[in-house]
Amino acid sequence: MQATSRHDGLDSYFTLGRSGLRVSRLSLGAMTFGTEWGWGADRAATQRIFDQYVDAGGNFIDTADVYTNGTSERWLGEFVKARQARDQLVLASKFTFNLGEKNGNIGGNGRKNILRAVEGSLQRLGTDYLDLYYLHAWDQVTPVEEVMRTLDDLVRAGKVRHIGLSDVPAWYAARAQTLAEWRGFEPVSALQMQYSLVERNLEHEFSRLATELGMGLTVWSPLASGLLSGRYRADTPADGRLAAMKDNGNPAFQHLTERNWKIVAELDRVSREVDRPMAQVALNWVANRPGVASVIVGASKPEQLAVNLGALDFTLPAQLVARLDEASQPVTPFPYYFFTNAMQGMMYGGATVGDKPVGYRAPVRISGSGSGVE
Repeated sequence: MQATSRHDGLDSYFTLGRSGLRVSRLSLGAMTFGTEWGWGADRAATQRIFDQYVDAGGNFIDTADVYTNGTSERWLGEFVKARQARDQLVLASKFTFNLGEKNGNIGGNGRKNILRAVEGSLQRLGTDYLDLYYLHAWDQVTPVEEVMRTLDDLVRAGKVRHIGLSDVPAWYAARAQTLAEWRGFEPVSALQMQYSLVERNLEHEFSRLATELGMGLTVWSPLASGLLSGRYRADTPADGRLAAMKDNGNPAFQHLTERNWKIVAELDRVSREVDRPMAQVALNWVANRPGVASVIVGASKPEQLAVNLGALDFTLPAQLVARLDEASQPVTPFPYYFFTNAMQGMMYGGATVGDKPVGYRAPVRISGSGSGVE
């Protein structure tokens, strides 16, 4: 069964949430810029990866102050300056995590740290504004009102253009957006969450939340730290990042499980049927899920990025998408099983009651010079 060819390149953009910010559907993750964490790319390889992405038409680059202890931001800023590409690119960074100092206010989401962190990121990146600034993770302490007011202040000051949330509870994101609407703060344009064939818990709540409240989903770890790239096999000893991070206490890297090997096996079969690399099929699957605006792809080698950038050049047949869905179906916990088709049908005595059909609100597509905006 062959995949249908398409011509969606990196210069075919989606607007991010309800904002007017146009971003590539594949964004470049800069977490691998530097080798301080025991994996990643050296400066020469990183330069090639950056140029490769920009030359392909990509405009959306994701980093954070904590990535490789600040090296990621510094190198990225130098690369952007060398190409004189600041106006061309959408730069996103994040705050929350402490860079190692024993100071309770150099970390977290309080106003003091946000104002400190943004100045550090701007300095390292060599720019006077960020296109997108994320809260990196919920700190369970700072009131959401303080966070949203501070981020709004940064937008009004011209240091930040748009704001986002990453790795937060759904109720927190909903409250943040409601506060923005109520008080006239800058709204949340992006919601960055982990999402892949092996991590689909986002679907229980965040997909609907994002589409209802106007936040574009930006997906991290779509290849599950390389598990879905074709590099790892159940019968072969693991190496690379997953081996280095195994049993380190961070759940984001604990993917070497029996369930996940079954998903890898089905992904392998589907990839063979469409004659595409496993990484491309896995990225294509997640890029076409509801609410997803952009998928963050990282690489430590240019050849890895070259494969990933071909992930939008085809359409998977519906039957194969269904097979991947079934193989990777997550457990549906309470109360979410009440929202399944079987339970919903009990509400109407078997009558067919549904929402408006797909396409009721058709997306606007503007074409010109070989690129589109959707």
